[in-house]
Amino acid sequence: MTDHAGTAVHDAKGHVHWVIPDGYIPPESSGSLESHESICVLNTGSKDAELEITIFFEDREPLEHIKAVVPGRRTKHIRTASLQANDQTIPAGVPYAITVSSTVPIIVQYSRLDTTQSELALMSVVAFPIA
Repeated sequence: MTDHAGTAVHDAKGHVHWVIPDGYIPPESSGSLESHESICVLNTGSKDAELEITIFFEDREPLEHIKAVVPGRRTKHIRTASLQANDQTIPAGVPYAITVSSTVPIIVQYSRLDTTQSELALMSVVAFPIA
């Protein structure tokens, strides 16, 4: 598809609201790999995706209005340990949940690398889209 000037236009695929109900940054690592989690975002459209991320906890107020941008026709892997709001970060070893809202449709995947044991584990799932 092209726009009026003949420039290729790429349609955005996915949804604008996503939920990841199970977050947990493992507090320990063994070996050379560090335990971590990532929000993996794919933007298939031409326009930049402006994200707003919220982190919810069991026993404290959420971390809100965390911003990120995924350029058009790109992917971005956002380490959850790097997210912060008002100089607060997600503590390791504490359960949390994530919502991701975007200005354009995106696809969200969530991955956790757990290296607390020498037999490391990698989990990756597509987040839950909210229509």
